[in-house]
Amino acid sequence: MNPLRDHMPALVRHAGLWEGTYRTVDSAGVEIDRHASRIEVSFPDDGPHAYVQRNCFTWPDGRVVEAEYPGVYRDGRLWWDTGLISGHAWQGDDRTCILTWERTDAPGAHLYELIVLAPDGLSRARTWHWFRDGHCFQRTLIDETKVA
Repeated sequence: MNPLRDHMPALVRHAGLWEGTYRTVDSAGVEIDRHASRIEVSFPDDGPHAYVQRNCFTWPDGRVVEAEYPGVYRDGRLWWDTGLISGHAWQGDDRTCILTWERTDAPGAHLYELIVLAPDGLSRARTWHWFRDGHCFQRTLIDETKVA
């Protein structure tokens, strides 16, 4: 059985398919990026990964980026090290998860993410706070609805 079911039940409630919008704003609140998202989250009971996330992002100009982010459970946290992202997540309370991570395509940046699941489990709000040199230089605001 997947250890996250016992140790991070708030995160397991995110299983399924989510669609939404990612909006990134600079420190002045000016939008610098917007794209659609389709995120599939699963928690395999077998195999090396306790968590698998598959992303498909689509921009208005037709550009599409797809990626997969498998994670492992250890030391009470979910850990990623995929080549693009490295970091970990933990459960805050029964509706929140907190992440801290870095991206290889954003040298010197460190991200903090908060995920808040609606009480009915059918929508969620996520925020990424991007820090560099001790200052928050942008935020990504994510609104998603569970579609399956």
